[in-house]
Amino acid sequence: MTSSNQQAEAAKADLVLYIDLNAIRKNYKILQAKAAPAECAACVKANAYGLGLEQVAPALADAGCKTFFVAHVTEGEALRALVNSARIYVLHGVWSGNEQRFFDHKLTPVLNSMSQVDTWSAFGRDNGTKVEAAVHIDSGMTRLGLDEQDIAALEADPNRLEGLSLVHIMSHLSCGDEPDNPMNQAQLKRFQSLRRKLPAAPASLAASAGIFLGSDYHIDLVRAGIALYGGRPTSDGTNPMAEAVRARARILQVRDVDSPRAVGYGAAHKVIEPARIATISVGYADGYARSLGSLGRACIEGITAPVVGRVSMDLVTLDVSAVPREKVVEGNFADIIGGGANLDDVAQQAGTISYELLTRLGHRYHRIYMGAGS
Repeated sequence: MTSSNQQAEAAKADLVLYIDLNAIRKNYKILQAKAAPAECAACVKANAYGLGLEQVAPALADAGCKTFFVAHVTEGEALRALVNSARIYVLHGVWSGNEQRFFDHKLTPVLNSMSQVDTWSAFGRDNGTKVEAAVHIDSGMTRLGLDEQDIAALEADPNRLEGLSLVHIMSHLSCGDEPDNPMNQAQLKRFQSLRRKLPAAPASLAASAGIFLGSDYHIDLVRAGIALYGGRPTSDGTNPMAEAVRARARILQVRDVDSPRAVGYGAAHKVIEPARIATISVGYADGYARSLGSLGRACIEGITAPVVGRVSMDLVTLDVSAVPREKVVEGNFADIIGGGANLDDVAQQAGTISYELLTRLGHRYHRIYMGAGS
């Protein structure tokens, strides 16, 4: 629910983004139940997938989350101020000259290379302590992580880990959203084999999609990301997650076209038969992808209205001929994400993924957080 003050503020804006913190809490609990007895951690990198770290992280902590993942150390520092008692992993690891920041803010680096292992281990030894660390194993994605030769080197020379307290071993699935892809089993097998060569520690392989691959992939901890924010975690079946995001753009003008006309830049759309065209206040500057031109679908009062013509920096044109005239009024709003314009469907229409849509939401949206303080 939104307060009267929030509704009044939204009435002043051309773009409104509703973020339902109760839905995010609900999604966390769904994923935790699915993964149990493994722990469910939350990925809140990239400003909580574009939705606001400052609001989302405390909501997740309130739902029971005790472990968080971010990408950059600066994100970890910001998160520590919000969730003082949580364990925070920094996925990009540590580098020489940056160690003290991790130590001061109680951040745990995910070590992705032998140089990171040596840097962090040396810091621990130099300070007469063992510093907490996670190790990332490359199980087949060929992106970040220690490969088979690196693991063999650590197995042969365990003193390289002398300054570390190994608290976590992780890897990442490249095809987790494709349940039947044989790469999933291959990565699981490789990960389990390689991690046995390291000192024993809790392990993690599954992100949002991997949670739905079954208990073999849950191990000790899962790392929920897009599913927390309402994105469909797998490519097949219905979406079990609650909708957490609704983006709305104001209708600026409605025009009756009763003769052949061109619409938008490049005259990319031609109106042949009588139609009604509505122009709404959103564009690629707001993260509404230019590729949605003549492909996207907005929703007005539950009725679909296709995008016609190109998406410009600040404006999008819709064919609202099928929407009852009384529902398409200048000053009212069209849903562009959520509220009938399904997040994953919009991403597919744009030729991208829901992650990109959320993380590219621009600064011009007036943000309303529902369920704050719940």
